[in-house]
Amino acid sequence: MSHHQPHGIVPPHLLQHLADSANAEVAEAARRTLELSVDISVQREYRAARADQSGLIPPQLRERARSHRTTGTELRDVTSPAAADEPAPQRTIYTAGQGTTLPGTKVRSEGQGPVADESANEAYDGLGDTFALYWQALQRNSLDGNGLPLIATVHYDKDFDNAYWDGQQMVFGDGDGVYFSSFTDSVDVIGHELTHGVTQYTAGLTYVAQPGALNESMSDCFGSMVKQQVLGQSAAEADWLIGQGLFTAKVKGVALRSMKAPGTAYDDPHLGKDPQPADMTGYQDLPHDSAHDNGGVHVNSGIPNRAFYLAATGIGGNSWEGAGRVWYAVLTGGKLAKDVDFKGFAQATIDTAGQLFGASSSQRDAVGDAWKTVKVL
Repeated sequence: MSHHQPHGIVPPHLLQHLADSANAEVAEAARRTLELSVDISVQREYRAARADQSGLIPPQLRERARSHRTTGTELRDVTSPAAADEPAPQRTIYTAGQGTTLPGTKVRSEGQGPVADESANEAYDGLGDTFALYWQALQRNSLDGNGLPLIATVHYDKDFDNAYWDGQQMVFGDGDGVYFSSFTDSVDVIGHELTHGVTQYTAGLTYVAQPGALNESMSDCFGSMVKQQVLGQSAAEADWLIGQGLFTAKVKGVALRSMKAPGTAYDDPHLGKDPQPADMTGYQDLPHDSAHDNGGVHVNSGIPNRAFYLAATGIGGNSWEGAGRVWYAVLTGGKLAKDVDFKGFAQATIDTAGQLFGASSSQRDAVGDAWKTVKVL
């Protein structure tokens, strides 16, 4: 079984619960979501294997990106008010019209005002908010660091219960309307999925077991920071929930995951109970196949998620100026092994915090304490 499963925001164990639902339409939507996910993973595996990174850019944008690299000019409307040397996002939003052909029909381009389709506008704004966090807080120009155009397709398939990054673009389902609402509703979900693109272009963390859980956790960390920056919240003020607003009122739960208190996000008769462990005593050592979420990547990510929350609140202030800087430096530093485990990653964050803030700094101590609290160290 391939390790390249699609990085959907909804973990397979949740979809499996719904696939067994007494509600035939809900069950069918969940089954289709799971099936389509296998097709997507094959596509993404092919893209990841392409040695030429430009293969990740859709053909219609490849020429523009190439001229952008050679001339150094920005890919954007010249009327943009941004300074000449200030990168700006290059967004294009499509609709699949409830089909599965990507990218679909173009509905909104960069610089164009809001359109009648609310999902298209939410996707457009979320792509911009994610671009803004990476550029303003971390001086990264788009996902590849080189101004990669951002593409999203909304209204994918009928009742599709997920959102994912397919290796070159974002895809959003509308949800089944019974348990899940539209997947463009949560800006942290958009930040989460786009961060899989950043990981793909940098550390390339293997999507299985501990490195896979770290891959998922990276996306939760940066997705949460996108939301915090949009809301102007410090680490202490944030709710640290991932996917709040995705569940309908029918679900007994607040979000898909809680970084602050893993295992408490939902407890629902239809969806089951949030299985995330809060520290290593609850670590689930599962088989490395797609039936078990590649060794529990969406389950065990609760452990590094909580470590990030503890480090961010321990350091204080805005998370992207403290723990976020440290995690970003580790992810993009070029020294992380693709198959790094929790211990190796934890040590890298402590060392990096020492380099960024000082060997005897309170920031480095906060990072070390966080990993001890979750029992990784």
